[in-house]
Amino acid sequence: MVPDSRAGGSRAFAVLLVVCGAAGLVASWVITLDKFKLLEDPDFTPGCSLNPVVSCGSVMESDQAEAFGFPNPMLGLVAYGIVVCVGMSLLAGAVFPRWYWLIFEAGCVFGIGFVSWLQFESLYRINALCLWCALAWLATIPLFWYVTSFLVRRRFLPAPAPVRAFLDEFTWVLPVLHIGVVGMLILTRWWDFWTS
Repeated sequence: MVPDSRAGGSRAFAVLLVVCGAAGLVASWVITLDKFKLLEDPDFTPGCSLNPVVSCGSVMESDQAEAFGFPNPMLGLVAYGIVVCVGMSLLAGAVFPRWYWLIFEAGCVFGIGFVSWLQFESLYRINALCLWCALAWLATIPLFWYVTSFLVRRRFLPAPAPVRAFLDEFTWVLPVLHIGVVGMLILTRWWDFWTS
């Protein structure tokens, strides 16, 4: 069967994009504002710096917070804004060609890769956790899995029939497992702190 060259999304998929994009946008906005305040006043303490582990300030002052030479959340403002626009377009009935979806997927792959690197750096190099960053992680993980699932089920990405069948019913399992693994890593990384 030859896949259609254009596809829209269901209402639920569109809402998921809007919600994930909005959550990432809020996280990026708050981190950007706090970063500006930190640049103005080196003694500024972000509101989410609660203790030695949950310390947004430590994360914001790290080299990893400017991976491309500018604050990471500025990238998030653009990327999550695009996600919201795509979701709103789908809610309005838009239908996009395959190439558009593949470019969107490339952005999601970059996003999940970047977020995974930031998670590793936060847990094992910076040794601190930023709650707003964690919200961006929680937005990116389901975004990646549901967009990938959508493209596989529409046959815009190649996959065997059993994989497509699994994704038809159980896409939700993948982000739940992914978030669970990240949660367990956070729990075990600072187990002594959490239990003291």
